[in-house]
Amino acid sequence: MTAKIVCLVLFVVVTVAIGIYSRSKIRGMDDFFLGSRSLGPWMTAFAYGTSYFSAVVFVGYAGNFGWNMGLSTLWIAIGNAIFGCLVPWLVLGSRTRSMTRRLGVSTMPEFFAVRFDSKALKIVAAFIIFVFLVPYTASIYKGLGFMFEHAFGLPMVWVILGMSALTCIYLVLGGYVATAINDFFQGLIMLVGSVLMVLYVINRPEIGGISAAVATLHQISTEGAKDLGLTSVFGPAPLRLLGLVILTSFGTWGMPQMLHKFYAVRDEKAIRRGAVISTVFALVIGFGAYFTGAFGRVFLGNRMPEVGGVDAIMPTILATSLPDVLFGVILVLMLSASMSTLAALVLVSSSVISIDFVKGFVKPDIKPKAQMSIMQLCCVVFIALSFFMAVWPNSTVNVLMALSWGLISGMFLAPYLFGLLWKGTTKAGAWAGFVTGFAAMAIGVITQLPAVDGNFGKLFMPGIGSVAMVLSVIVVPVVSLVTKKHDAAHLTRIFGETAKDADAA
Repeated sequence: MTAKIVCLVLFVVVTVAIGIYSRSKIRGMDDFFLGSRSLGPWMTAFAYGTSYFSAVVFVGYAGNFGWNMGLSTLWIAIGNAIFGCLVPWLVLGSRTRSMTRRLGVSTMPEFFAVRFDSKALKIVAAFIIFVFLVPYTASIYKGLGFMFEHAFGLPMVWVILGMSALTCIYLVLGGYVATAINDFFQGLIMLVGSVLMVLYVINRPEIGGISAAVATLHQISTEGAKDLGLTSVFGPAPLRLLGLVILTSFGTWGMPQMLHKFYAVRDEKAIRRGAVISTVFALVIGFGAYFTGAFGRVFLGNRMPEVGGVDAIMPTILATSLPDVLFGVILVLMLSASMSTLAALVLVSSSVISIDFVKGFVKPDIKPKAQMSIMQLCCVVFIALSFFMAVWPNSTVNVLMALSWGLISGMFLAPYLFGLLWKGTTKAGAWAGFVTGFAAMAIGVITQLPAVDGNFGKLFMPGIGSVAMVLSVIVVPVVSLVTKKHDAAHLTRIFGETAKDADAA
C-alpha cells in the first residue's frame, strides 16, 4: 500500500506542478487552446498517443474482449497502430495543419462552417461534440474508478470525484500547454509501465512463458462442448473483431480531440517524425494492454470476477498478480493514460461553447480574456456532467466509449475526410454524412435493445459504430456527385495552392 500511495502522490504533485508552471505560458486563447501552434514532433506525437489510449483500453477493451475473444484481440492493437496512428498522420496531418492555418480555424465545427459555407453545420457539430463526448469521458472515469477501487478499496464515487478535481485543476491552470507537457511525461510512464507489465505477465507462475500460456488458454477454450476459439487467428467472432478494429482504428479520423493535435503541430517535418513516434507508441501500449487481457482467463482460472463483471477483469489481474511496486507503476500508467485523454476531451468539448457558440454567434466581439474565462468555466461544467454519467450504474466502460466514438466518428469522419481531400465534396454531401451517421447509430441501438432486454450495458456498440462510419463514407461522395458544387472562388479560398493536389487525391 505504501508503494502505491507514494507513486500516486508523486503523480499528483508533478501534474499540478506542471499546471502551475504552464499558467505563466498562457497569454491568450491561442496559447490556451493550441499552444500557439508551435509544438514539435515528440510533444505532438505523445499528445496524440496518450489521448488515444486510456483506462478504457486497459480496463474496458483489453479485459472484456480479451476474455471473450482471446489472442485475436491483438489484431486491434495492430489496427490501432497502422490505421489509427500511422495512416491518419500521413493522410490528414499535413493537410489539416495547412488548411486550418490558412483559414484561421481552430475547431472542427469552425472547419465545417468555413469549408462548406454553413453556419448550421457548425451549430450541429458543436452540439454533438459537447453532448456526446460526455459518455467517453465518463467511461474513462469509470475505468479509473475500477482500478482504484481494487488498489485502495475506496468507493468508486470518491475516486471519480478526486480524478475529476485533478483534471479540472491542471487543465484550467495551463490549458493545452499543460496538457502537452503532461502528455510527454505521462507517455514515458505508459511506455515503461507497459513493457514491465508484459515482462512480468510472461514470467508469472500462472503463465509460465508464452508457449505454456497459449497451451493453457487453448485447453480452456476447448474443454467444453464447444471450442471458444480463444487461440484461433481471428477468434470466435471475426465480424465482431472487424467491427472493433474499424471503430477503434478509423474512429480517430473523425474524433475532434485527435485531429486537434494536427492543428497545433509546428511544421511539416514535425508531422513526418510524429507519424513514426506515435505509431511506435501505439504498438507498445496497444500490445501491452491486449496481450495481458488475452490471458485473463489463464490468470483468473477461467472465473469471472463476481463484483464488477467484465470491467473488473484487468483490475483484478493486476491487483492480485503484480508486486506492490510494479502495481503502483501500472496504476500510474492507467492514471497517465486516462488523465491525458480526459484533458484532450474536456479541452475540445469546452472549445465548442466558447469559440463556436459564444464568439461565433452570441458575442462575436468578445474580448480574448473573457472568452478564455468562459472556456475555463465550460471545462468545469463538462467535467461535472461526465462525473454524474460515470456513476450511472447501468453501463459498462466499453459501451460508453463506443457510443461516443461511434456517433461522433459516424457523423464527422466522412465529411471531414472528403472535405479535406476532395474539392467535389458539397454542403449536401456533408449534411448527408451527418444524418447517415446519426441515423445508423440510432437505428442500431433501437433494434438491438429488445435483444438485450433493454439493458444498455449489453449493447455491442462497436458494431453499430463501425456500420455508421462505413455508411457515411459511402454516402458523402455519392451525394456530393449529384448535388450543387461550391463555386470556384470558394474552393480557391479553401484549398489555396494545394487545390490541385487535393483534387487529385
